[in-house]
Amino acid sequence: MTCSARIPGQASLDDLGIPLTDVTFCIVDLETTGISVATSAITEIGAVKLRGGECVGTFQTLIDPGAEIPRSITVLTGITNTMVVDAPPISAVLPSFLEFLGDAVIVGHNVRFDLSFLRAAVERSGRPPMTNRSVDTCGLARRLLRDEVPNCKLSTLANYLQFEHQPSHRALDDALATGDLLHLLLDRAGGLGVTGLEDLLLLPQMAGHAQAAKLQLTENLPRQPGVYLFRNSQGEVLYVGRANNLRSRVRSYFSSDTRKKIAQLLEKTVRIDHQICQSLLEAAVTEIRLIHQYEPRFNQQGTTWRRYAYVKLSLDEPYPRLSATRVADSDGSLYLGPVSSTAAARRIIKTIETVMPLRRCASQPGKGLRSGSCLPVQIGATACPCISNVSEKQYAAVVDTTVQAVNEIPELLLTPLAERMTQLAGERRFEEAAEIRDQAKELATVLDRRNRIDRLRRSGRLCLAVGGASILEFHDGRLAEVKSFTAPNTTHPISLEFPPADNQKMFVELAQSLPVVKEQADELHCVASWLQREAHRLVVRHCDGTLAEPIRQTPMFRTESTHRQRR
Repeated sequence: MTCSARIPGQASLDDLGIPLTDVTFCIVDLETTGISVATSAITEIGAVKLRGGECVGTFQTLIDPGAEIPRSITVLTGITNTMVVDAPPISAVLPSFLEFLGDAVIVGHNVRFDLSFLRAAVERSGRPPMTNRSVDTCGLARRLLRDEVPNCKLSTLANYLQFEHQPSHRALDDALATGDLLHLLLDRAGGLGVTGLEDLLLLPQMAGHAQAAKLQLTENLPRQPGVYLFRNSQGEVLYVGRANNLRSRVRSYFSSDTRKKIAQLLEKTVRIDHQICQSLLEAAVTEIRLIHQYEPRFNQQGTTWRRYAYVKLSLDEPYPRLSATRVADSDGSLYLGPVSSTAAARRIIKTIETVMPLRRCASQPGKGLRSGSCLPVQIGATACPCISNVSEKQYAAVVDTTVQAVNEIPELLLTPLAERMTQLAGERRFEEAAEIRDQAKELATVLDRRNRIDRLRRSGRLCLAVGGASILEFHDGRLAEVKSFTAPNTTHPISLEFPPADNQKMFVELAQSLPVVKEQADELHCVASWLQREAHRLVVRHCDGTLAEPIRQTPMFRTESTHRQRR
């Protein structure tokens, strides 16, 4: 048995963006007594360790399989029972082989076959499972060489491409030939912009993509957080996205994402711009602002903000009522939202009106009352001024409760809904209970979102330390700093012209009273959600107003609630 020492100082593979020149590959080939892991055993291991194009070690040993080698296998490999009589068993070989392997990337031709035998042997020995990354040269060859050779068998490739080493169905010879193939494949892959391990692992899927030639558009993308923009030949922004790893995310469109619209997007794309961000929050906020600015046709989320609507409680009239509106004015009314559409606003109005007996008709005292009361009054669903026995004071109490529920105590609306849901489920009226649950869930989500955003806006100028290191500054809930960025292969900055944050004057009380404008709603929701999620890592360095969560959180409704009632 021959063995070389493990290379000291090998880079960790936790960073999948490691350059290929710094990756240690271990080409492994096994000879076995058959093809089934359950009934066959290893007779020989051959391995070659490569780094930076150089061979830095080899490993080869015969192994006693503990059983007779079938004649057909002897004819194929030349390994006889006599040859393995004095060979060590796999249990004795594993320690030295695993030390040789280290944390290198395992490479093989049809590597899954070899890995299945190795993993079974490791499991039987009681050792921890192998966690090495693996590369299959057969899959790579099918993508990169299939037009040059009749098939992608190792022997065919070695013959047609005139490798220095030729396979012979002996482990070390086959491993050396696979190493020659790996070097050729890495050279071909470089033409597709493959420079890192992450790219190589995805290449079998990417190289066969209809738009694989456009992989070169991703060559300058960094492995850092940021946003990216797909543009067509006219410079129009087709799609905006964000990523923790820009290069990995954009390249994934050429492999794992098979949606029809992605194929159409890649077909029209001729340029991919990007901006590096210091954090995922900055990337998320920048993505929202860019989507609002460009309204790309391949984006869905974030492009419909112009259709957002509000639920309005008209506090500027004696008998306020709820209505859906597309515009929020500074008229002293109470606004809930914005929500996704006018239809959503109407659903929420219907839900609130099932709890609060607010006026639903347009009649007001002294303004042409009808002789009879409206239908909601007749069925006892509302306290409406179309009947004379409802005083303005009595009605004001209903309005005050509604305002309090929206602003401070959502339980005033949600608890009656929960009680009604429970009652219906107890009566086995499950479909009606599920309908109430869905209504309550939608209302609870809107109330929780509004209150979290309003608390954020009331903070004024807010400075937060993240993890004791970086500082983020917000103005009335909006991230203050946004940077310009450049397109790949250019030195010209891209003009973004984001709406500026309100950083000239801080009007904390004004932010309390004014409704959230729909242009800023998505960004404020993003920041508020991030603050709630990352609160354990944040330290407040400065706050003009108040930043505090209530002791009691808004009760949320889950699908499981009704399921439990059914059982």
